[in-house]
Amino acid sequence: MLIIELTPAHVVYTGPLLVATPALAAVTMGPKGTFAAVATALVVSVITATYNQSWGGQQVYTNLLALFLVSLASLMTSSAVRTRRENEIRQVRRIAEAAQAVLMRPVKARIGPVGAASLYLAAETGAQIGGDLYEAVQTRYGVRLIVGDVRGKGLPAVRAAAVVLGAFREAVHYEDELVEVVHHCAAALRRDAVAAGDSDGEPLLEGFVTVLVAQVTDGPAVEVVNRGHPPPLLLRDGKVHALMPTSPMPPLGLEEFVTGPPGRTDSYPFLPGDRLLLHTDGVIEARNSANDFFALPEAMEAMPGDCSRPEFLERLRQELVRHTRSSLADDVAMIVVDRLDHGSGAAAHDTT
Repeated sequence: MLIIELTPAHVVYTGPLLVATPALAAVTMGPKGTFAAVATALVVSVITATYNQSWGGQQVYTNLLALFLVSLASLMTSSAVRTRRENEIRQVRRIAEAAQAVLMRPVKARIGPVGAASLYLAAETGAQIGGDLYEAVQTRYGVRLIVGDVRGKGLPAVRAAAVVLGAFREAVHYEDELVEVVHHCAAALRRDAVAAGDSDGEPLLEGFVTVLVAQVTDGPAVEVVNRGHPPPLLLRDGKVHALMPTSPMPPLGLEEFVTGPPGRTDSYPFLPGDRLLLHTDGVIEARNSANDFFALPEAMEAMPGDCSRPEFLERLRQELVRHTRSSLADDVAMIVVDRLDHGSGAAAHDTT
């Protein structure tokens, strides 16, 4: 418009276009952008009126008055839109926090023979929950834990996580065998896929869920069923050991690839003073700018020996954020579990 007014083409009247500029900015920009558009339109109007020696004419003052009124209304509209959007975002976050409290509640500091702590980080900006899951429950069979990762993101991943968690929380109290708990979770996932299927009754299962279910009793061992999940890491005397499954199994939702027995429970020594970390692949697959993976075992071994469980997870979180420069590509869930002594030393070690 300024080019038109400063060339022989100034016979074309651009005033209405300048007046409309703040209104268009209010629709697409925030208050700052709208104010910048108002200032630009005013400067262009003054320059063109001066260059064309139009001051004193009714058309110029009418244009400036219209520009003032439209600008005032545009600034008020832009501010109101921004306030409404901020209120909507706060409401969504409150709902997400409520869902987080129901779906992914923090584990208790002391559960039977173990001390525990949990951490969850959602990769999606502004999100509170995602496709990772965890839980720790005291049952008559011992302390039973689960960590899982749903393939995919968004609401379908949250729904799958809720289905698996709900099935786990129910089955752990009446299934004697840990494998049966996992089978119960797989069956619930299949039922939900059928219920959410298309009109022809075909199941709707877009991905799969990797899970690791563990059980800690009063005995010096931890039992583990691994369905395609990263193995838990055992920290003992400053050294980390990966508890690899003896018979790898596919994730939940991929049962058609099971060719042998329907799974087995592995047992590993878990002694007083040992620390066990259950985690999702968002930790070990986190990359830095050089495309290097996060070295989780080395980070665990670098921890002080007297590090409490919450501090342990917080240090891991800080190292992870530093490694990725606050740019997580996947959700992160971790549960750290300590085998506690039964004597007075356990109370001191359990201090959080």
